[in-house]
Amino acid sequence: MRYRCLILDHDDTVAKSTPEIHYPSFVEALKTLRPKMKGLSLEEFVSYCFSPGFSELCKDVLKFNKVEQEYQYKVWKSYTKEKSPDFYPGFPNLIKEYKRLGGIICVVSHSESEQILRDYNLHCGLIPDLIFGWELEEYQRKPNPYPIIEIMKRFDLANNEILVLDDLKPGLDMARSCNVTFAGAGWSHIIPEIEDYMRTNSDYYFSTVETFKDFILSKSGLIKE
Repeated sequence: MRYRCLILDHDDTVAKSTPEIHYPSFVEALKTLRPKMKGLSLEEFVSYCFSPGFSELCKDVLKFNKVEQEYQYKVWKSYTKEKSPDFYPGFPNLIKEYKRLGGIICVVSHSESEQILRDYNLHCGLIPDLIFGWELEEYQRKPNPYPIIEIMKRFDLANNEILVLDDLKPGLDMARSCNVTFAGAGWSHIIPEIEDYMRTNSDYYFSTVETFKDFILSKSGLIKE
């Protein structure tokens, strides 16, 4: 098969995490941490997460100190514990079919493994083969190449046997660092500039889950066309 392994982002690629969890929890934290600051819109929040990235938004843009970062994390954790985000329609069936046909599913995300496992169990009735989540050290998270290198070692994969699917630049940068094929997940994009960048720089770009499903299950050789 062309792609023995899918490396999936979680938030806004598989799960509707940002509008349901990440953004509202961040807005709540800002009310306490920066009460005089004009609130961030969803579009502004997504733009910062795209570039320079969420960690940089907290540390470099908003200048959170260690105590403030811990408070923001505490608020976010309370939201993630209370709610499991919906998966995009069609994704549970895609994942189950890919696994049934012998594919390897790995997740590289800025969410934590505990919540990712819960979400996959709830929506798919299975767990990924390997997860790299936010709880890891910074050098082990995307956009660093560490997750892909470890996945290649664990499953004895060549870089041309892997496809990374992500909606934002950190996943793209991680894929490029290891010369791995990258597909842009466009179904969550609400900002034209981000969509334009991802369309231009991705090896493949998909506007719907259905078109990605057709590609990965038919064109990859997992099933005959």
